[in-house]
Amino acid sequence: MQQQAGATMRNYGRLASRRILILGMADDPFAVAIVYKMKVGFRFMRNASDIIRTVSRHTLAYMLFSMSELFRHYDEFDPLDLLIIHAVLNANVIHVMNDPALDEKFSSIHAVEPDVIKQGVSRAALSRFLSLPLETVRRRVTGLKRRKILAETKAGLIVTEQNAFRFGNNHELQKTNMLLLAKLLRDLRRAGISGPDDLRASRGATSAKKAR
Repeated sequence: MQQQAGATMRNYGRLASRRILILGMADDPFAVAIVYKMKVGFRFMRNASDIIRTVSRHTLAYMLFSMSELFRHYDEFDPLDLLIIHAVLNANVIHVMNDPALDEKFSSIHAVEPDVIKQGVSRAALSRFLSLPLETVRRRVTGLKRRKILAETKAGLIVTEQNAFRFGNNHELQKTNMLLLAKLLRDLRRAGISGPDDLRASRGATSAKKAR
């Protein structure tokens, strides 16, 4: 088991958790990006503005390795279909992440969000969010519904709880995401990021520099 864990760490882990990236407009189901509490150590840099490039490097690495592991695990799927599936999945559970009580209720790896509480999303919202032609989204959604991955509700599209490919409930990818996230937090700690306040300080330093 230790050997397997070591191999996973060397590979940078695997991924697919609902909390990878949630971006969007306030009036869309995708809502605004969520900032999570981080409890890390300190190592202050010479200049707060130096943090920006460091954060960009480490967060980009996290996202790319996450996508790489997702594509590797679901290699029978077209990457664009995977993008649409996970955009739908994120929209389905954004209200869970924004509600502390629901977030705690469905925090366990074994606590799957049931279809009845999922927030549907329209094809038009997917098209806007992913910057894809609406017709492309419609065509891909039709194929994913045929495979019983997506389902139509009165509120819009959802990723079905019982889908045969375990989208939204893939324990292997969720556990690997914990390894990836732990590495990201360690890297940010080494860079002196102890929480959101450090990022605000960085933005302020950059604005002041531009003003001069």
